[in-house]
Amino acid sequence: MSRTYKATGINLKTQVLGESDKIVTILTREFGLIRAVAPGARKHNSSLGGRSGMFVVNELLIAKGRSLDKITQAQTLKTYPGLTKDLGKLAASQYLTEIVLCQALSEQPQEELYELFNEHLHRLEAMSSANPFGVLAHLAHGVFHLLALAGLTPQVQVCCLSGHPLKPDFTDPNWQIGFSIPAGGTVCLEAWKRLRTEKEKDTGIQRNSSFSPSPNHPIIPSPPKAGSQTVVVHRQEIPVISSRLGAIELGLLQHLSQPEIMQIDGARDHNWLSVEQILRQYAQYQLGRPIRSATLIDSYFAANHDATV
Repeated sequence: MSRTYKATGINLKTQVLGESDKIVTILTREFGLIRAVAPGARKHNSSLGGRSGMFVVNELLIAKGRSLDKITQAQTLKTYPGLTKDLGKLAASQYLTEIVLCQALSEQPQEELYELFNEHLHRLEAMSSANPFGVLAHLAHGVFHLLALAGLTPQVQVCCLSGHPLKPDFTDPNWQIGFSIPAGGTVCLEAWKRLRTEKEKDTGIQRNSSFSPSPNHPIIPSPPKAGSQTVVVHRQEIPVISSRLGAIELGLLQHLSQPEIMQIDGARDHNWLSVEQILRQYAQYQLGRPIRSATLIDSYFAANHDATV
């Protein structure tokens, strides 16, 4: 007889199985990510039909199976109907879901990830739909917190090259900072230009001082002096600047680590668009895969931008 176990989880993904069943991917507090069959869930009179929908939180009784476990009972604890009624909120929720699916582990407790994901779904659902671009702020906030939980947060408080603290200058409209995905975060452009100049000088000196030895004049290395040590100098690599940010974008990024979204005077829709794009590229680099729901975000906000212009 199959063993059974209880779990509390939120549905992240569903797929069709046979004529009437579904396979549901669930993030649970107790056991992390699990995949289980919801038998008969596609029948119109099935008790598991609504309970196997996206973003439904259930208390589950699950029977262990050879290849896939099977849901035998489900009692719904919470739903997020407001997410499916707003295209922007739905796209942002699916976006966060993809990141959670990349981070979640199986067969071990994932309580922090479970709570954090539910918290940001609740915030998305509760926000006003009057300003569609507010979704971007909540999305960026959620992405940053999920990356932080995984230990993948980009560095936005100090320069990745010099280690010096960064303070955005809101009084200078031309103030800029670089962001390097390979380097892991923000880069002071002055430090970056200085490093590039030094690298170019070193390359020029090496090029000018190099010559090809001839058979008649071979290079004979000088023997080391007594007591001397070989010194190996490691040159710092010049990071690729993925994008450039203004003071407002940096200020928004620096505040995303806070529990609540903090607005900055002068912040506009295009500033949040820039922040989301930066976090998207960084998350995709760290996760090693594209975020497919991002195309829905692009389409949604392109349409809203056209409507408001």
